[in-house]
Amino acid sequence: MDKKGYYAVIPASVRYDARLTPNAKLLYGELTALCNEKGYCWASNDYFAGLYEVSKTSISKWVSALREGGYITIQLHYKEGTKHILHRYIRLVDDSIEEMLHTPIRNVTYPIEDKLSTSITNVKDPIEDKLIDNNTSNNTSNITMNRGETSSPALEEEVDQEVIPVKPKDDKPKKFVAPTLDELIEYCNATNAGIDPTGFWNFYESKGWMIGKNKMKSWPHAVGTWKSKERAKQVQKREVKTDSIRGQSLRDELTDTSWAN
Repeated sequence: MDKKGYYAVIPASVRYDARLTPNAKLLYGELTALCNEKGYCWASNDYFAGLYEVSKTSISKWVSALREGGYITIQLHYKEGTKHILHRYIRLVDDSIEEMLHTPIRNVTYPIEDKLSTSITNVKDPIEDKLIDNNTSNNTSNITMNRGETSSPALEEEVDQEVIPVKPKDDKPKKFVAPTLDELIEYCNATNAGIDPTGFWNFYESKGWMIGKNKMKSWPHAVGTWKSKERAKQVQKREVKTDSIRGQSLRDELTDTSWAN
């Protein structure tokens, strides 16, 4: 069954009329929807009975109640010369309803939709409000809050302190500076190096402080290496001396003939 898609309107005068049954009020709303197209409705009782799944007798009672209440008018068109009804036209009596039905809806504002569609402006982030702009110029600082200028004594005291620039680290290797003999002697005595500083100094001074084909990078490190080599030589000398003594003892035993007497 074809159902109209127009809005149904039930004004307060109909809603609160105690003479009308709830179904009669519902039928009035259906009539407003059907009358929206041409200002009148020609639907039959059969149509409404099928729409609401009730008997034609019930529809007839609802229609009669609306007409007796003065809410609708009914105009019947008969077949010429007979009492056979060809058409029935139902119109709404309330002129204000008809005017409302035929007036296009313009500039209708729904409170909730209006609030949702309103663009949000000037919304301030509470965290952003607490951020401080620190602008430093000539070792001074102005602490400014987003909502007015405020200052903190602790912050002002910290900002007013002299800023000491930190020099960037120089990654370039330092140029080697050879020690003087006095510096070398003082270093060996302080560190108990256990080497002959004069011999060390004379050796490397004669070589231009070169280690092989490369320039020496750290003379204290070279002192440690020199000490290790000196110890190794001393150990080697002791081992050679021990071997010599053992060899001499063996030779003496082999040449000793006193046992034969």
